[in-house]
Amino acid sequence: MSENTLNATVKWLDDLTFVAESGSGHQMVLDGHAKTAASPMEAILMAAGSCASVDVVSILQKARQKVMHCECRVTGERVSDTPKVFKKVHLEFVVTGQSVAETHVDRAVKLSADKYCSVAKMLEASVEMSHSYKIIEA
Repeated sequence: MSENTLNATVKWLDDLTFVAESGSGHQMVLDGHAKTAASPMEAILMAAGSCASVDVVSILQKARQKVMHCECRVTGERVSDTPKVFKKVHLEFVVTGQSVAETHVDRAVKLSADKYCSVAKMLEASVEMSHSYKIIEA
């Protein structure tokens, strides 16, 4: 298998609960009812927020910004008919640090959205993606 190929295995536990295991050996539980674990659609939002957060934090660190905390609040709006796909996803970054420059945060968020975040780039083919940020002085 090439390095460009990823894989996962999803096993049914009970009811509509499944355990997913990545090819790298990491596991997460998913629940179609969203009662005992995140639903698959929630997992997509978590993946988008995580992927974009990796980019934003990495870019800010390379810019030598004193980031102490970064939170990505992701909101997904779904259509009402089945399949209830997302029609809009918004990622809001809340960056906390010391003298973090807005120009660097703006650049990091735009680079993630436009170039680096694989999950967001995949979603934008069919979902209206938007981004915002705010900076909190530590």
